[in-house]
Parts: sequence; C-alpha cells; structure tokens
Amino acid sequence: MRLFHREPKVDQLKVVIVGAGEVGYHISQRLAQEHKQVVVIDQDENALKRISEILDVQTILGSGSSPEVLKDAGAADSDIFLAVTDSDEVNIIACLFANIIAPNAKKLARIRNEEYSGYSKELSENLLNISAIINPEVEVIKSIDRLLSMPGAVDYNEFAAGKIKLIGVRLEHGPLLDQPLMNFRNVVPDRDVIIAAIVRDGVLIIPGGSDILRKDDIVYFVCKDTSIESVRKACGISLGLIRNAFIIGGGNIGFRLASLFEKKGIHTKIVDSNPSRCSVLAEKLDTPLVLCGDGTDQEFLQEENIAEMDVVISLTSDEETNILTSLLAKNLGVKKTVTRVNKLAYQPLIKAVGIDHSVSPRLSAVNSILQYVRQGKVLSSVSISGEGAEALEAIAENNSEIVGKPIKDLPFPKGTLVIGIMRDTQTIIPSGDSVIHPDDRIIILTTPENVARVEQALLVTLQSV
Repeated sequence: MRLFHREPKVDQLKVVIVGAGEVGYHISQRLAQEHKQVVVIDQDENALKRISEILDVQTILGSGSSPEVLKDAGAADSDIFLAVTDSDEVNIIACLFANIIAPNAKKLARIRNEEYSGYSKELSENLLNISAIINPEVEVIKSIDRLLSMPGAVDYNEFAAGKIKLIGVRLEHGPLLDQPLMNFRNVVPDRDVIIAAIVRDGVLIIPGGSDILRKDDIVYFVCKDTSIESVRKACGISLGLIRNAFIIGGGNIGFRLASLFEKKGIHTKIVDSNPSRCSVLAEKLDTPLVLCGDGTDQEFLQEENIAEMDVVISLTSDEETNILTSLLAKNLGVKKTVTRVNKLAYQPLIKAVGIDHSVSPRLSAVNSILQYVRQGKVLSSVSISGEGAEALEAIAENNSEIVGKPIKDLPFPKGTLVIGIMRDTQTIIPSGDSVIHPDDRIIILTTPENVARVEQALLVTLQSV
C-alpha cells in the first residue's frame, strides 16, 4: 500500500444554481468570492445581467426546469445543484431532471408550500434524491427563536448541541468598556469565555491584545453553556426571559411563530388587518389572542397595551410597514423589536434607525444552504455580522491537515480562529496550544475570503492506493 498527497480540489467545485433572485444572487456572490465554479440559470435577463456584471460566474438564459438548458449549463458534471427560484414547482422539476442528468450531484431545493413539505421524505429518498429541502419560512422562525432565546444579545448561535455559545452583545456599559483586550482576564477570569470578534462601525475585526473595546462595539463572545452569567456580568446586560410577545402580520411566518410561542408558553397576541385571515388564525391557534387591526395604528397599539410587551415582531410581507410598526413600537416604549426585511440591501440600515433586530427569510435560506455546500464534514454554517464572517461547525477527520497539531500551528490564514472543540462529552474553549483530535467537533470562525482555505484544511489529504 502506498500513500500519496492529494491536493483537495475545493477551488474546482462546480455549483449549478437555478434561480437568479435574491437567494440565488447571494449564494452566487458567496461562492464566487471563494473561487468556486458557479453557473446560474434564470429566465429573467435583467436578473442575470445584474449577476454577470458584478460576479465572476457563468450565466445561462433559460428555464431551469428544461433538461436541455440544464445540459447546456453543464449540470452533468456539477458537484452541487441548487434549485432556489420563487416557484416550488420549477424547483421540483429542475431537481427531477438534475437527478437524471447528474445523479451523483448533491441536490438542494427551496420549497415553501406546506403540502409539498409534507412529502419531504419521498422527495429526498425515493423520487428526486434531494439532499435537503430548504423552507425559508421555517428557517426564519429558527432565526427569531435563536435571537429571543438570549435577550440582551444582538446575535446568538449555538454549536456542539448547545454546549458552546457564540453571543454578540452591543457594548454600552460594564467593566469591559474602554479596556484593552490584554486586560480581559483581569475583568473576566472565567477561562471558558473568550472574545472571538468585534464589529465596529459595520467592520468586522478579529482582535488582538492591543485592541480596545469601545462603546457601541458589537462584541462576539464564545463561551460554554455554563458561562453565560460571566458574559452577562462583563457586559452589564439583562438576560430576562421573553414572557409576552406581540406579532404584527398573520401570514405563514406569523402563524408559525405564534404556534411556536404557544408551545413555549409565551403569552402572545397576533394582529392582522384581514378579517378572513384572522378567522383562520383563530381556528388554528388555541392560546394566542388573535386581533383584527392595523399594526401601524398608534391608538390601536396603545389600546392593546403594547408597551407592556417584552418584544414586538413585525412580519408582514411589506418591509416598509414592518419598519414603520417597529419604530412606532419603540416610540411607545417597547424594549425589543424584531423586523422582517426582505430586501437584503436594507439590512445595514436597520440598526441605524433604532430597530433591535432584523430577519430575512432569504438570508436565513442562504445560511441554511451554505452548510450543505461546504466541503469536509460540515455540520452547520452561520453568517456572523450580516455576511462579514462565517462560523463553521465540522468534524475533524483523521487524515485532515488540522489533526494532531497545536491550533497556533494550523494551516489557517490570518483572521481564522478555532473557537470551540467538543470531544466526546468534553467541551473545550481552546487556547493556541490546544490540539485537535480525530472526530472532534470543532467550531471555526473565518472571513468569507478565507473559507476555501478552511475547507481545504478540513478535507482528507492522504488517499490510500
């Protein structure tokens, strides 16, 4: 038996994307930035023009549900096939033909209709061999649930089955304010807490010891689940639970969220302006109070004692309405607001106008899709600070570059950190001297331009002959 070194072919990964809308555009943008070979198919010439003028990707004008168009796009030799148009039917048919043309490609489909979602097992295993069905509405509910499970934080993610937390906190007061990071252990002696990143004026910083924490910085802490109190004390924040919620917008997302809150025992009011929709909601929901009214009506909101709510969540299909209702709620004394924003270009403006959190079904879908696109044994992938960084949770394979070396000697580019390790039942917040073992679950924080190199390190580099 002979062993030889094989360079991982991450850069040569070919991805075919059907759909040049917001989801398709942003996935193309991320993958092109990582130097992957991307082909985008759409019938909208203007959407393709937007992509081709900005991104280094190939575009094909035509229907993604046409087998001839898929062949012309080179789908036969694709590694990953993504069907992410706004039409569930087009996405399903595209995957049907992709399954014939490229049976070995990993296939993902964006499907929102609950009737189709009910057959996800058949679509995944029997008919189309779809690796994952992505429902943007379900994904955005998960995003909201994460945000609200950590009051006082502006961003929150869990890894290693919840044992490791990544918490983003806006620094407004507390003992860390105006402190250089070299003094961090004097303020936070808990060794199970580290600072992974800082966002200042919209720019993400992977900090060093000389960096000073300033007011209004968003500081990303990594900690064990047992060390959340240390983070709270360091930032001077309250972590009170959400007990009362007010949902504006009774569409599919509002209904799903009200159902989740019902299961969690959160006292919920949900309002919609459509009387027939309110009737449907009243039939389907037991404990949430269904109200028929206008979420932009100040008098109506005051009558419903909105100031007593722990959180107001605006989820209508109109983002201008959502922004207006959130601002009105803040003006009436609500402490926390969450706003659905469909246009990703609006995301950076939300904090500037005083809204606490924004969520986007499209961006949530992009995050969910990316984890399946990643090479190596990646279990999850989430964007941090918009799209300024990405946190990957992966399995360290036996023959990968990262195993058996101290973290400080790993072949990672500058700006990449290993922020957590889960080994059997042991949870580790690592230092530079920590060594990764085979089968460790590791959490890596990196910037988009470094993802390809991280993927290479995660792949097995020795191949038996």
